[in-house]
Amino acid sequence: MTIIAVTGATGQLGRLVIEQLKTRAPAETLVALVRDPAKAADLGVPARAADYDKPETLTAALAGVDVLLLISSDAIGQRVPQHRNVIEAAKAAGVERIVYTSILSADTTPIGLGVEHHATEAMIRESGLAYTLLRNSWYLENYAGAIAGALHAGAFVGSAGEGRISAATRADYADAAAVVLTSEGHAGKTYELAGDEAFTMADLAAEASRQTGRDLPYNNLPEAAYAEVLKSIGLPPPVAAMLAQSDVGAAQGGLFDDGRQLSRLIGRPTTPWAAFVAGVLESL
Repeated sequence: MTIIAVTGATGQLGRLVIEQLKTRAPAETLVALVRDPAKAADLGVPARAADYDKPETLTAALAGVDVLLLISSDAIGQRVPQHRNVIEAAKAAGVERIVYTSILSADTTPIGLGVEHHATEAMIRESGLAYTLLRNSWYLENYAGAIAGALHAGAFVGSAGEGRISAATRADYADAAAVVLTSEGHAGKTYELAGDEAFTMADLAAEASRQTGRDLPYNNLPEAAYAEVLKSIGLPPPVAAMLAQSDVGAAQGGLFDDGRQLSRLIGRPTTPWAAFVAGVLESL
């Protein structure tokens, strides 16, 4: 019986992965790895305490695990040492395969976040463990705040220029992770995962305008100016700088992919971005 563990299982992506795994494997073969197991009680699977920053918790938490989904840490700037702790613990515990949620085109992306992902991929390859790399593009959910902000301010703003963005929902990526974790033939594979339909920020603005009946233009700003806008709405300076730089990376093609590997893996089209816009508007 294959035991599958998921790090960050109470996070937004982790919860969706667990739900998908429960449709594919017995709950008793799934393990939620979380800082506080009490917070994972509603997941309906066994939970174990595991903290990226506490290596002593990791090897014990991974005992008996065959396949591990390492969901990348959200601690930007600390991901490499945190991920190293997990990879070393997985090797010590006898884990057979690691599946890692990376970023689209991690080895060539102009997006700064790619540096830590690329380094993590290298550590996984060097570990000697079997692995599968899930290079996820952007989440459509990343644009929910932009849509709400545009309704309030009367315009979309950013630094993505005319860059085409192949985003998909967290649920789409979670489906792909569940497939890779529960089926054969994925060892040694690197998947570039992205939405079937690409859009520019101007496209997003036009669609939001169409659905609301309001004129919501997209105003493209220099990177520094966009970072200032983000700081003005309360984002910490490092986060604002990261998001602005990511937009510039999108302008350079960092979030575009037309290979449709995601829809092939999950056996269905990815969520249409216009439908996502409609869902956000309905929720506001």
